[in-house]
Amino acid sequence: QVQLVESGGGLVQAGGSLRLSCAASGSIFSINVMGWYRQAPGKQRELVAALTRGGNTNYADSVKGRFTISRDNAKNTMYLQMNSLKPEDTGVYYCNSKGPRDYWGQGTQVTVSS
Repeated sequence: QVQLVESGGGLVQAGGSLRLSCAASGSIFSINVMGWYRQAPGKQRELVAALTRGGNTNYADSVKGRFTISRDNAKNTMYLQMNSLKPEDTGVYYCNSKGPRDYWGQGTQVTVSS
């Protein structure tokens, strides 16, 4: 099993920045891809950014150039640096890992005020 714990959400004004963290533990050797998803009220959960074991990244068009996904292997932690935040970035952000099974964190709220 893999355990994922997010942190770093909060309230920020438009144009501001936040950094989310996702600490992984357990069978992390089984993880092939890690990613950040978000879910806005009344909307489906969507992929924000993903990072493969080999270091390849993928971003939603809406966040390209503003968000950066990264990881610190020594700390078993993945990050999402979010800059130039917009009100439409508001939502619950979830950490996800993909391997033989999918695992999800509990989510962290990000609210961007206009």
